[in-house]
Amino acid sequence: MTRPLLLFFAAVTCSLLLVSTASAQFAKTGTTQITVGVAAEASISVTAATSLTTSGTIFNDYAGQTAFQYKVRTTKVGGSGTVTMKVTGDFSPAGGPSVGTPPSSGDALTFTSALTGVGSGIPTATPITTTSETNMATFGANARSTKAGDNGTVSWTLTNDPLYETGSYTATVTFTINAV
Repeated sequence: MTRPLLLFFAAVTCSLLLVSTASAQFAKTGTTQITVGVAAEASISVTAATSLTTSGTIFNDYAGQTAFQYKVRTTKVGGSGTVTMKVTGDFSPAGGPSVGTPPSSGDALTFTSALTGVGSGIPTATPITTTSETNMATFGANARSTKAGDNGTVSWTLTNDPLYETGSYTATVTFTINAV
């Protein structure tokens, strides 16, 4: 046999020995460890539009409710969370109600809030502003909603001022949820 052919057979034989040695390390079972870091999280879904209406005596305040659903998980020790709101677009067009510059002193858009799951709402009438976030729900340490989400409502009251011009007015309120 020639020398190159002999080297080829020697290389193939060594390769086969290495493969059989490596396959001897396989077994019928194997194990692994899986690690997950579960963090504080929060999300919110708010009804797209709410109509405020008045009933009863003339110039009764306008009222309505906004439904929302939330999911939250706060850390077990020292955790907390909030839902805040802010009027990010005041009532328009001009001539009607206004949160930032109401036509009469004392005109206000106020709210109360209630949660059916974890957390606490704001049970007393609280004004909302265009200048800062207003707290409308709180969560303590180790707060955990259901996987489907928990529910809440914001009940609105808007002063019915005779100075408002007739027409339809729309404001935008932005909700923000967070958890630590």
